Amino acid sequence: MSRKEINVDEFVVHMASPVANSTDRASEGSLRPTDMGQFIGQTELVNHLSIVLQSARARNQPPDHILFSGPPGLGKTSLAGIVAAELGVSMRITSGPVLTRPGDVAALLTDLSEHEVLFIDEIHRLSRTVEEVLYPAMEDRRLDVMIGRGPSARSIRLELPHFTLVGATTRTGLVAAPLRDRFGFIGKLDFYTVPELAQVIERSAKILEIGVATDAAVLIASRSRGTPRIANRLLRRVRDFANVHQQTQIDVESARNALTTFGIDELGLDKVDRRILEVLCDQFATQPVGVSTLSHVIGEEPHTVEESYEPFLLREGLLARSNRGRVATEKAYRHLGKTPPSI
Repeated sequence: MSRKEINVDEFVVHMASPVANSTDRASEGSLRPTDMGQFIGQTELVNHLSIVLQSARARNQPPDHILFSGPPGLGKTSLAGIVAAELGVSMRITSGPVLTRPGDVAALLTDLSEHEVLFIDEIHRLSRTVEEVLYPAMEDRRLDVMIGRGPSARSIRLELPHFTLVGATTRTGLVAAPLRDRFGFIGKLDFYTVPELAQVIERSAKILEIGVATDAAVLIASRSRGTPRIANRLLRRVRDFANVHQQTQIDVESARNALTTFGIDELGLDKVDRRILEVLCDQFATQPVGVSTLSHVIGEEPHTVEESYEPFLLREGLLARSNRGRVATEKAYRHLGKTPPSI
C-alpha cells in the first residue's frame, strides 16, 4: 500500500491555510436543495444514496467515501451538501486545484472533526503527490509525517478522525484508478428531462418569490440544455424581465419575450453557439475546420470552444466532429434557416 510521507515543516506552514466551508457559499447556493426531499431528478442515484446514508446512520458510522461524476451544473455540489445534512454533520469544502502540496491535504485532514464530510470539487485535478496522501487517509485513517531533515529525519504516524470524503468530477476518466477504487459509492449524474427541469424552475420561483405559470416553466426548461444550473440562471433573467415590466407572474408570453431579449433561442442556443454554427455554415460550408481556426474566427479560446460549447452542439446533432475538423450538420442549416450545400 502506498504511503506518502509529509515533511513536518511543510505541514505546519499549511495548517493555517484557510479552507472554505459551507457558509461561504450560502448566497451563491440559495437555490440549492438542502435535503433529499427537495432534490429533484436523478431518481435512481438518489434512491441508492439514501440507502447508503440510512445504513450509515443506523450503524452510527460514517458512510463509505463517495464520488459524484457528471457534466457541470447537474447537482454534484448540492448532493455533497445533502450528504452532510442527512448525516447531521458539517462539511468542509475545497477543490482539486487548490490542494497543490501534500501539506495542504495534511492540514485539512488533521483539522477535521469526527464524522465530518470533506468535499473536494474537481477532484480529478489533484496532483499525484497529493493523491498519494489521500490513499492511506481514506483506507486506514492514517497520515505519515516526517519530522526533521536529512539523516536525523524520522517518520511518525498520525491517527485521523472518522470522516467521509465526497469527491466531484466532470471528467471521470481523469480520476486516477487507485483513487477511484477507494470510493465505496460512485454516482453518475445524467442530464435532466424537461418535466424535471420544470419542477426545478417552479421550486426556485417560490424561493425567488415570483409566480410562474406551468407552461412558462416548461418553456424555460426546454431551453435549459438539460441542466438545472442553466435553468435557474434563465429563471433569474426572466424574473428580471418580469420585474422591469411590473409583472408579478411569469406567463408563457413574458418568458418567451425575455428569453428572446437575452438571445436564447428555441434550442437553448446563445449568441456564441449560433456564431459557431454560422461560421461553419457560411465560411466553411464545404470543408471541415479545426478548433484552433474556429476559435480564432469567433474570438474564443480553443479550450472554451471544446469544453463549453461543443458538447451541447454535438449532443443536439448540430455539429459533427472528426479527425479532420468540425462541420455543421443538416439540422444546423435548418435551424439557422440556411440551405445545406449540395456536396
